[in-house]
Amino acid sequence: MRETPRRPGPLARALLFNLAFYAATAVLGVLYLPFLALPGRWMHHGTRFWIRLTFALLRVVVGLDWRVRGAENRPAGPAVYACKHQSAWETMVFYLLFDDPAYVMKRELFRIPFYGWYTRKARSIGVDRGAGAAALRSLLRGAEAALAEGRSIVIFPEGTRTPPGEGRPPQPGVAALYQRLPVPLVPVALNSGLFWPRRRFGKWPGTITLEFLPAIEPGLERKEFARRLEDALNSASRRLEREAGFRPPAGEDAPAAGAGSSP
Repeated sequence: MRETPRRPGPLARALLFNLAFYAATAVLGVLYLPFLALPGRWMHHGTRFWIRLTFALLRVVVGLDWRVRGAENRPAGPAVYACKHQSAWETMVFYLLFDDPAYVMKRELFRIPFYGWYTRKARSIGVDRGAGAAALRSLLRGAEAALAEGRSIVIFPEGTRTPPGEGRPPQPGVAALYQRLPVPLVPVALNSGLFWPRRRFGKWPGTITLEFLPAIEPGLERKEFARRLEDALNSASRRLEREAGFRPPAGEDAPAAGAGSSP
């Protein structure tokens, strides 16, 4: 009786994904150079193709898919989306969810060859986090310009990636956007760090869930807004992590038992 061939394990699949991902990224990085001389909209289309290719590799090679909840909480027009940050995954997905979003990112990333050139061309909002009040003014100018073009803004209020089960207080920039811009601010929870952990080689099969939460009502004082946002992001993200089988502390590179299955 012929044995059924065994599928490669998660680490072998992660290795295959990384090889294919970096090879495709290098090729497209060269092919996209003419986009630097074209209008920024062309760069947006090129970015979406690269992300679709990346997500297809994740699905086929790793067995990692994704889904969205809470779509009813997305406003009809432009908005500020304050997203939990656990992984590199969410730095890409909003290009597939919105038409030409404006990501808020560290200005020093613009200096990285190829990556920085393309993110600048895609009209990301660069912020010098060491510049104090000047950084906030620059952030607001960039956000107002994006809104004037009908673009939504994506910001990671914690300022850096945090592992599942953990959180950080929001940085001042997100409160400045909330108080100054005449659009809704929508918290976004997720559990991507269970499957694509920060600073780890492995990527794990399963389904990442991203959830749009109800917008925070306008008019709150800065401290109250920060508390509401932090509570919303952490409580919803931990709920999504529990649904995926995560029980902190994990203490392992891989997710806890059941983290790769759909709830």
